[in-house]
Amino acid sequence: MERDRLTRTLKMNRKQFRRRIGVYPEPFAEMEEVLTLGEGQKKKAGRPAALSVAEQLLLTLEFWREYRTFVHLGDDWGVHYDGVHGTVERVEAALTASAQFQMPKKCVFQEAQFVYSIARIDASEVPCERPKKSSAAGTAARKSATS
Repeated sequence: MERDRLTRTLKMNRKQFRRRIGVYPEPFAEMEEVLTLGEGQKKKAGRPAALSVAEQLLLTLEFWREYRTFVHLGDDWGVHYDGVHGTVERVEAALTASAQFQMPKKCVFQEAQFVYSIARIDASEVPCERPKKSSAAGTAARKSATS
C-alpha cells in the first residue's frame, strides 16, 4: 500500500501535488537527492529501512503538512510509531544540514525604542469607613454571641 501511495502522489499534477504535500514536485526531487546522498554516505551497516528514501520524505512532508500523530502515520504507512518518529527526525536533520532547505530566519534587530507610559494615582487620605469601637450596634452583637 505504501508504494501505491507514493506512485499515486508522484502521478499528480503540480497543483494537486503542492496541495497534497505542501511543496512542488521540483523541490521534492531536490530533497530526495539530498537524502539519497546522505544515505550513500552512511558508514554503519544495519537493518535496511522499511521505507524507501522517497517514502520517508513523503511521510515527513505529510507529518509537517497535516500534523498528525506518529501513531496514525505509522498505521497508514505500516510502520511502528517509533519508526515514524526516527524517520521524521532523520529527514529533518538531513534537510536542515543541507543549506538548501533551511527556513528563512526572522532575526531582524531593531534599535531599542523606549515607550514611556505614565499612570496617575490618587493617593489622598480618606478616613476608613468602619464602625467606631464605641458603637453599641456593632459591639453588642459580638459580645452577646461569645458569652
